[in-house]
Amino acid sequence: MTVTLTLAEVEDLTFKALTACGTSEANARSVTASVVASEAEGIHSHGLARLPTYCEHARCGKIDGKAEPALEQVAPAALRADARDGFAHPAIDLGLERLLPLAKETGIAALAVTNSYNCGVCGYHVERIAAAGLVALGFVNAPASIAPWGGRKAVFGTNPISCAVPREGAPPLVIDQSSSVVAKSEVLVHAQTGEAIPEGWALDAEGRPTTDPKAALAGGTMVPSGAYKGAGIALIVEVLAAAVAGATLSTEASSFADNEGGSPRTGQFFVAIDPGAFAGPGFAAQIETLLGAIEGQAGARLPGERRHAARARTAIEGVTIRKTLHDKLLGYRG
Repeated sequence: MTVTLTLAEVEDLTFKALTACGTSEANARSVTASVVASEAEGIHSHGLARLPTYCEHARCGKIDGKAEPALEQVAPAALRADARDGFAHPAIDLGLERLLPLAKETGIAALAVTNSYNCGVCGYHVERIAAAGLVALGFVNAPASIAPWGGRKAVFGTNPISCAVPREGAPPLVIDQSSSVVAKSEVLVHAQTGEAIPEGWALDAEGRPTTDPKAALAGGTMVPSGAYKGAGIALIVEVLAAAVAGATLSTEASSFADNEGGSPRTGQFFVAIDPGAFAGPGFAAQIETLLGAIEGQAGARLPGERRHAARARTAIEGVTIRKTLHDKLLGYRG
């Protein structure tokens, strides 16, 4: 059985579940905005399906739902936000408030977020930077789930990388992809529903391809996208989002999926670039020429087109989730 919700109902359900589990209203609003955006774009693995874990972690203290992030400017164009073992979203929100004007002032600026947690869809954050007219790069590390190429033991997280580009008269172009073939959250959703995963997504603990999501999660690893190239991207992300940000390495971070091990203290790293400072007034025209060369080919599509289509569809049709999930989320509210 399923339940269909409007986005307003998704927002209400998320906010009330989080606050009932010990999250401050300010932090709950920040996380809720991300959950609603994920559902609106059809990225259900980072939407309501993830909410029970957020609630459990706030309730058991793995995440401090009332943490107040702190921001400091550590260099003329460098910011550092400390999430203080709380949700990532409030720390990122705090950092972006200063990052956007700083990048316009200096031409390029960076924000490191440390002592953090799962930030949801990385593209959600960089799109907001691009909406302010800036080119954005985002890097996020996560608990280890990808082995180095040729190895069997996980060293890197699925470590997504994202880029958002402002456009004139159109939503920003957003490229958002994990270093693995798919985000680990997709495997978690399959494990919850009892569905097999496609071959090529993950390996079991012996390094063999598996279609069993539980085998993939029980000591297995995620398959890197593009073979050794994906492992290389995961390493680049680890350098920026963990080492440069002063956050916990993927090998030392506790799981995003269970209640064990204390705060993961992972990190995020964002770069905001004022394209006009480098390219002058011709940047927008060049971008449209570039994207036109893609759109002009039969069968080709721009990254993000499915997300835009999902937004339009969800606004009309709403969000459909399993009734068991809906009941569980209602249960958090007491």
